[in-house]
Amino acid sequence: MAKLQLLPLLAALCLALAGVATARKFEVQGRVYCDTCRAGFETSASQYIAGAKVRLECRHFENGELEYNVEATTDGSGYYKIGVEHSHDEDICEVILVESPLAGCSEIPDGRDRARVLLTHISGLANNIRYANSLGFLKATPLPQCGALLQQYALGVDD
Repeated sequence: MAKLQLLPLLAALCLALAGVATARKFEVQGRVYCDTCRAGFETSASQYIAGAKVRLECRHFENGELEYNVEATTDGSGYYKIGVEHSHDEDICEVILVESPLAGCSEIPDGRDRARVLLTHISGLANNIRYANSLGFLKATPLPQCGALLQQYALGVDD
């Protein structure tokens, strides 16, 4: 009999927890680096940038109207975190490079200046942290050791 009385209480508790789970905020995390070799990706010579600015934009997927826009600054290790209050089911959200504090590494590469993130609740995901791909500013002049470094990646070799 006592078990039957607990059933409505457990059901109410489960519904309350489900409501809390869907009301949780998202956190977008990523990193910004200086592409010291102008390789187009992170290498062992890449340097992470403290004080770089990025912007999270969410635009409605049908009409492109801006729905959400917030900026963040990287910490001493080049990481940023952006809190987002609610789900963006109808939006395309991207983290975009804005500004580098490094004079010699401030060029924003065409076509590689943004990382798309999914800000919607998906069944099966354990948490609401969304990781964006790292974004990199280009160094004006590649470091001298970059040629040898890129050969290790077998880039530019036609055999």
